[in-house]
Amino acid sequence: MKKLGISIYPNKSNVEEDLEYIQTARKYGFERIFTCLLSVEGDKEKIISDFKKTISFAKEKEMEVICDISPRIFAALNISYQDLSFFADLGVDGIRLDMGFTGNEEAMMTYNSYGLSIEINMSNSNKYLENLLSYQPNLSKLTGCHNFYPHRYAGLSYDFFMECSRKFKQHGLRTAAFISSNDAAFGPWPIIEGLPTVEMHRELPIDVQAKHLFATNVIDEVIISNAYASEAEMKRLSEINKEKMTFAVDTVSTASDLEKEIIFREPHFYRGDVSDYMIRSTQSRVKYRGHTFPAHHTPDIKRGDIIIESDLYQQYAGELQIALKDMVNSGKSNVVARIREEEIFLIDYLKPWEKFAFTARA
Repeated sequence: MKKLGISIYPNKSNVEEDLEYIQTARKYGFERIFTCLLSVEGDKEKIISDFKKTISFAKEKEMEVICDISPRIFAALNISYQDLSFFADLGVDGIRLDMGFTGNEEAMMTYNSYGLSIEINMSNSNKYLENLLSYQPNLSKLTGCHNFYPHRYAGLSYDFFMECSRKFKQHGLRTAAFISSNDAAFGPWPIIEGLPTVEMHRELPIDVQAKHLFATNVIDEVIISNAYASEAEMKRLSEINKEKMTFAVDTVSTASDLEKEIIFREPHFYRGDVSDYMIRSTQSRVKYRGHTFPAHHTPDIKRGDIIIESDLYQQYAGELQIALKDMVNSGKSNVVARIREEEIFLIDYLKPWEKFAFTARA
């Protein structure tokens, strides 16, 4: 099941603001929290006490909490991979190992007596996962999560991201990656120029980042990396259809009520005989055969335009199409809407027979 998540950084925030943020996130259906214990410098008892309070509140809200742990914390708290009682006492559901051990230790950790999940770093091109799997871990307790990158241009390339992610999905492992809020002010480090996993997401609207990650079919959980995302951003994310590609569109002023009905309320699927120029959704021409579709807006067609054929195209009248390329309009095709510019690239992720939908851009 696909999920949304947030991140909190107790070393950089206060408990009251974190609790309020968790409350808002849960209101919009968020189910997971990423957090990290980067250091225990200062009043160790207070740090741990505040951490427990925040985690306890999250658990009351039925949110899963995964805590990122560095090897330095293992040493500072005198924790052994053979005894994870400290994390069970904290109340977390699992721990994320940004830097792993030899593979054997991680495999042993997946059999911990507390039922904690062990999450490993996905953003690597080495044979770490294959090595770990050779030690026969408990796969039901092994998950993967990518890194995030505060430095502009340091985020993962899309091709590398896909290469790393596919390895985890091939083994049926749950996966996660990060998107970046455009309203949040901080992350775990002083430098922050956005905080995405994939570099191409750094300047995109937050909902488009999430749509893209879900569209790749290699990521199960999408987590806002920086804090605090605005309530408006969380609301937009909550409205995403995680299972079906849904494009935000602007309709033209001359679009008829029937054309809007076809765009927004009729089911659509990508017809199986594939064209280089358009994605065809043909059931509307069958359902509305005999209805009138006069030509009213027939400019040349641009990639990302939504077309409904007019009566001049005879048996094609009422068919909906998404333009994959710029095309000359014969004067028979009504351009009735256009996909939001930032997400036009997502049409390339649709596959033959895949279902899709449209929503009016807010």
